[in-house]
Amino acid sequence: MLKRIVQACFLLIGGTLGVFFVPDLLKLVSLEQFAYPLVNAIIGAIIFYVMTFWAVDHVVHFVKWLEDRIVNAPVTDLLFGSLGLIFGLVIAFLAGLAINQTELPIVNEIVPVLLTLLLGYIGFQVGFKKKEELMNFFSFNRGYKKKEEDELSTKKAGSTKNIKILDTSVIIDGRIADICQTGFLDGVLVIPHFVLNELQHIADSSDALKRNRGRRGLDTLNRIQKELDIKVEMYEGDFEDVQEVDSKLVKLAKIMNGTVVTNDFNLNKVCEIQDVSVLNINDLANAVKPVVLPGEELNVQVIKDGKEYNQGVAYLDDGTMIVVEEGRDYIGKRIDVIVTSVLQTSAGRMIFAKPKLLEKAL
Repeated sequence: MLKRIVQACFLLIGGTLGVFFVPDLLKLVSLEQFAYPLVNAIIGAIIFYVMTFWAVDHVVHFVKWLEDRIVNAPVTDLLFGSLGLIFGLVIAFLAGLAINQTELPIVNEIVPVLLTLLLGYIGFQVGFKKKEELMNFFSFNRGYKKKEEDELSTKKAGSTKNIKILDTSVIIDGRIADICQTGFLDGVLVIPHFVLNELQHIADSSDALKRNRGRRGLDTLNRIQKELDIKVEMYEGDFEDVQEVDSKLVKLAKIMNGTVVTNDFNLNKVCEIQDVSVLNINDLANAVKPVVLPGEELNVQVIKDGKEYNQGVAYLDDGTMIVVEEGRDYIGKRIDVIVTSVLQTSAGRMIFAKPKLLEKAL
C-alpha cells in the first residue's frame, strides 16, 4: 500500500512539474506545437513514473525508517520539538517580512529561505533538548498554586518544596533508610529514573561484589517506599545530552531547586562549586561521633604501617583512623597515645597522636 502511495505522489509531482518545465523541453527539441498543459502534465508524469522503478524502494525504506523513529519517540519529545519548530518558523516568517521590504532581489529570494531552514532547525533543537526544563517549570508552577490553596504547610510564593534527591552511592550505602526512620530528613525524597537504571545495571553485573551492592541498594529503596513514613516520588525524566549520572543529578537539583543527598566526596565538591545544596551522610556521621580533643589520652591497638616514615595506624570502634607518630615499633600492641590534632573533612575524620612518653620509654 505504501509503495502505491509513493508512486501516486511521484505521478502528481511529475504532472505538476511537467506543466511548468516540459514546454521548455519541447522547444529544445522543436516540438513546441505539442506544448499543451494536458500533454505537458502527462509527459512529466510519465518521466517521474519511470523514475519510480529505481527510486521507489529507497523512498519507501526512508518513509518506514522515519515512521519507526516517530512512533518510538516519546510524546514529549515530539510535542516540545514541534512547538520549538513552530516558534522558529514564526520568527523566520516575521524576519522574512522585514527583509522583503528591501530592494535587493537576491536577498529577497534567498535570505528568507535560509532563515526558514536555520531558525526552524534551531527551534526544533531547543524545544527538544529543553523539554525537561520546560516540563518541570510548568509542573512545579502548578504544584505551587495547588499547595498554596490546599496545604497549610506550603511555603510562600516563590519558594520551593523541600526536595531531597538521592544519588546512587547513598542508596547503596543503606544508612539513608535509618536516617529517614529517625525523622532527621523531612520533605520529599526524589529518586530519579536514571539513578534507578544505574542501580539495576549494578545489580545485574557479572561481578559478585557489584551485584550484591546493587541488590542492597534496591532493597534500601524498597524499605524506604514501603516501611517508612516519608513521601517518595520517582522522577521519570532524563537528560540525554548529559552522560554522567552525577552531572544529571546536579542539573536536576538546579531545575527542581532541591538538595542532593550523597556520601560521594567528589559529588559533594561538585555541588558546592556549582552552588547546589548538598547533604553528605558522611558529614552527619562525623558530626555525631564522640568528640576527641587534642591532649586527650586513648588506648588503641596499632595494626599496620602508616604512609609516612615510622608511622603506625590504629582505628577507633567507629572506624576513625588514628595516625600514631613514631608508632611503627608498636604494631600489634595496645598502647596509650596522646591526641595531638584532629582533621575532619567530608571524606572522614583522622586523628593524629603520639605514644605516651612512659610507654615509649618501655
